[in-house]
Amino acid sequence: MENEVVYLRPNVVLEPLIDKWYAWTHLIYPPTAAMNIQSRHLRIMSSYVQAPQVHAAAIRNPKMLGGPFMNYDTNRAEDIKQLIAETKESRKHMLELAEAIKDLDNLLQQEAHGFSLDPLYERVPDILKGLVEINYDLHNNPGFRFFEQLMYKSEYYNENAQSLAMWLTTNDERPFVLSTARLKDTTSIELNIPFSSSLVDRLHRMRTVPGSFSEIKDALGIADEDLELFQSFFTTEAPPKYERYTGDKIRMRYFGHACILVETKEISILVDPVISYYGYQAEVERFSYSDLPEEIDYILITHNHQDHILFETMLYLRHKTKKIIVPRGSMGNLQDPNLKLMFNMIGFHNVVELEEMESITFSNCTITGLPFLGEHGDLNIRSKLCYHVRIGSQSMLFLADSCNIEPRLYEHVVKQTGPVDIIFLGMECDGAPFTWVYGPLMTEEIQREKDLSRRLAGSNFPRGQALVSTFKPRELYVYAMGLEPWIEFISSVRYHEDANPIVASNKLITDCGENNIAAERLFGEKELLYEI
Repeated sequence: MENEVVYLRPNVVLEPLIDKWYAWTHLIYPPTAAMNIQSRHLRIMSSYVQAPQVHAAAIRNPKMLGGPFMNYDTNRAEDIKQLIAETKESRKHMLELAEAIKDLDNLLQQEAHGFSLDPLYERVPDILKGLVEINYDLHNNPGFRFFEQLMYKSEYYNENAQSLAMWLTTNDERPFVLSTARLKDTTSIELNIPFSSSLVDRLHRMRTVPGSFSEIKDALGIADEDLELFQSFFTTEAPPKYERYTGDKIRMRYFGHACILVETKEISILVDPVISYYGYQAEVERFSYSDLPEEIDYILITHNHQDHILFETMLYLRHKTKKIIVPRGSMGNLQDPNLKLMFNMIGFHNVVELEEMESITFSNCTITGLPFLGEHGDLNIRSKLCYHVRIGSQSMLFLADSCNIEPRLYEHVVKQTGPVDIIFLGMECDGAPFTWVYGPLMTEEIQREKDLSRRLAGSNFPRGQALVSTFKPRELYVYAMGLEPWIEFISSVRYHEDANPIVASNKLITDCGENNIAAERLFGEKELLYEI
């Protein structure tokens, strides 16, 4: 293969890692990364070393799916001990940052009582001096914000911690990645390149455009002992060529979870991309990467959760995407890192921020950001948007996991948008306690009763019914809410027929049918066609 022109196989995974852990947004932004290293990674690893048999038992229990348990086929306690030692040594400054954040928060809670904060700047932990502003809200509750740009320019943002695990998948099964570090094995190669590297795009482009094997091997610095495995990731066989949609309608394809591709012969819009590989036998029919256009006009991101911003997919799509739209968030809040800045730091330079009720128009299409309530545990988070998309005479709502807590909100919105034709809605109305995502960022223990009351939950039946009543759609589609097998590694969802989200979505679908509204809970794949 040394002198051949080759393609990257379609089922090669390029898994983004930080410190050997699966990369998601809270591991990019330095303050959230520091808190997760200390309060998630080290805790899980220490627990595993103390009792690997407990973790082995837990991963066999479906009720424990998504819990803080490492998933390995064999006992890897010695490897985890080594990873703990490496983490404490190489990321010592991040652990110091986490402690400094806690110390600053404690200082403000103990000493800031409504008087001037000027004297407290002298007592800010030294490593945070010049990187934070301390403040009050209008009720004299103290807080602080980071100078986010400066945090990325500091020693706390280290591209050397980033890498890609390259391996060949033959099925949809993967351990839950947020609680399982990727350890060295005989089936994968770790590429020590940052996410911003053009080599990432070069590799992904080789899925459809052939390149020189010897050149890519040399560019990546593949060691002799990894050469045979590296060769197995490539083929001289060309993949199926994507046939551009040239029809005179709007074609919408459901790719699973909350991912929808909207196409006309002129435009393509992809919402919350989480997409399956192909090239292996699978029980569930699905659209995959082979069903994506060679060029995508817009990717729409609804909110900053790991099943809606999947870097593994986003890096795959970077070289073929013109623009990425993200919600305009805050700057400097611990729990709400700015998405545009984050994407910029890892090599995306085509990111556009959109405000609530702000629009972008191109060709015969208008994309408008809409308010997004709920699903964030009542935290002050602004990086979330629903989207109203109008193409010609057709209008559609992508509501993601928005929870219709206050129906009056959308009564105001519909006065601006008018009724819509199609609604896409998530109804994961139980949801995990908010600490499942945000727990490592909390500087004090949260009472269990409070945690259980603040769910990462979408709309239930009454709230979904109110949305339908407000927007009066002709059709409504409920997402599969993580049930597709290729999503489980990041969503950790397995629902039975009597689970609340299934019961609630069934009731909404039935109610829609009784009111002459076409309705369905999606699963796997679905294609829809509409007149423009």
